[in-house]
Amino acid sequence: MTIPSTLSRPTNGCPADPADASRNVHDFWNASSCGEDLYLRSRDRAGYLAQSRRRYELEPFITSFANAAATREHDVLEIGVGLGADHQLFAEAGSRLTGIDLTERSIDHVRRRFEAFGLQSDLHVASAERLPFPDQSFDLVYSWGVLHHTPDTSKAVREVARVLRPGGGARVMLYHKHSIVGFMLWLRYGFLAGKPRRNLDDIFANHLESPGTRAFTMDEARALFRGFNSVTVRTVLTHGDLLESAAGQRHRGWLLSTARAIWPRRLIRTLLPGRGLFMLIEGTK
Repeated sequence: MTIPSTLSRPTNGCPADPADASRNVHDFWNASSCGEDLYLRSRDRAGYLAQSRRRYELEPFITSFANAAATREHDVLEIGVGLGADHQLFAEAGSRLTGIDLTERSIDHVRRRFEAFGLQSDLHVASAERLPFPDQSFDLVYSWGVLHHTPDTSKAVREVARVLRPGGGARVMLYHKHSIVGFMLWLRYGFLAGKPRRNLDDIFANHLESPGTRAFTMDEARALFRGFNSVTVRTVLTHGDLLESAAGQRHRGWLLSTARAIWPRRLIRTLLPGRGLFMLIEGTK
């Protein structure tokens, strides 16, 4: 699968001022936390339980990647708590837990969720690029699908390294540029729009989730984490690549519905197992 790409930072449709870019990301997710409009039916114990069940049905690899059971009595920071399902895994495992999110909405969700389940976490509204914690504060930093939304992902990764103790670990999911989802986005917003030379950075930035969203090659991901002593990167096929779920905040319509009905899922699993949207990155400081 060959599609136009570039390593340059996306600019079309994205503000040059980092403060404006961060504000746009904040406003997008503060209107609706990730998965809220699709999978959260009520802001109570039953609603949050149902959201967790659906999350792990769609993305079963999260629990083994998070490996919350191994974090008992460890200092854990989650960057981008969202609706709080993963955060709850760490809390129930006995972590000494801290969480941040760029949006007030997510922090409110997690506070409600933790009150409903009798759990505790030190929660903050904060930016991944400016973590409000001293150096070497945590044994683990976990972040699922968040750091590709911040305007300066490289700076955010450096912050992850800064707050980790020597020997501590980072578990981070970032979007994979050369994925089935990337191909679908290029097909719709490049080829079918009469712009076949439009590059993937521009397409991801303008048509997937919050404005300025980025995706990375595996080599680019390794370069982001080059300050760590060891790094492993792997990809997984997702419900997005396989069109097995409802679309997110920006993608619905007849074209997607038609594609979902004819999508060659078995062929993709057989021939393109390395073209998943999610890159699972594990680094040791």
